[in-house]
Amino acid sequence: MTGSGPHEVLAGVFEEQRERLVAVAFRMLGSRGDAEDAVQEAWIRLARQDAGAIDNLAGWLTTVVGRVCIDVLRSRKTRAELSYDDRLPELVVTVDGGAAPEDDAMLAESVGLALLVVLDTLTPTERLAFVLHDMFAVPFAEIGEIIGRSTDATKMLASRARRKVQGTSVPAEEPRRQRAVVDAFLAAARNGDFEGLVRVLDPDVTWRTYHPQGVMTTVGAGEVAEPVLRGARSMTSVLPVWVNGEPGFVAWGANGKVLGVVACTVVDDRIVELLTVSDRGRLDAMGLPARPE
Repeated sequence: MTGSGPHEVLAGVFEEQRERLVAVAFRMLGSRGDAEDAVQEAWIRLARQDAGAIDNLAGWLTTVVGRVCIDVLRSRKTRAELSYDDRLPELVVTVDGGAAPEDDAMLAESVGLALLVVLDTLTPTERLAFVLHDMFAVPFAEIGEIIGRSTDATKMLASRARRKVQGTSVPAEEPRRQRAVVDAFLAAARNGDFEGLVRVLDPDVTWRTYHPQGVMTTVGAGEVAEPVLRGARSMTSVLPVWVNGEPGFVAWGANGKVLGVVACTVVDDRIVELLTVSDRGRLDAMGLPARPE
């Protein structure tokens, strides 16, 4: 019986690391497709190496994936069309079954919308230092080798990133309060209650709608409330969901087709941002839950 060759052994070890590497890249890039591409690039580079000369394969792969992600982030910074305002973040939609969203295993692979916005404000090296250390417990010395900084400098990068990110953390009971605000929003919309809608919207609320023609942005409670009321007339079924850990809902029309997915960012019991996806291609790719009976 012939044993496995060096390439097959290497491929097996790589597959053992793949899930962790994709998780790292996903939190760096906010897109599963981009994360898969970064990990695939690491495999291509590994296949060109003398594996016998690599003492710590897991560490080597993390280094390569980290550097690929930094290159991708720097490329984004130089391309205006890929700014956050124009780029729909990767969305993970899970049914609100009564448990807090952080208890849902599927959301372990997601990046909250609010956190994604904050992460996008970090420099690529800040982002890598924060993600690897705070989310994956990689030692600062190893991260420093990836980004070409001293251990102390890497600690400072992570600390600076952590201060920016800390504002996105919420108390354990906050998801339920946020859900109540979204429930009030839905009730007002379906009842045609303009004043009730305005009460749960921040005066400077921003509503971004992703549709096949592009992105439409509306700002202001009154300006948002009017089209929301018009759109609510088309909704025949609504299912509460969590969208990347944020309260939201999926809406269906009379023909049984999905009208859209809505995510709400709630701060101090008011909705400060709405994100709606009505692009049929994007909706079909999300793997949405079934319409409630």
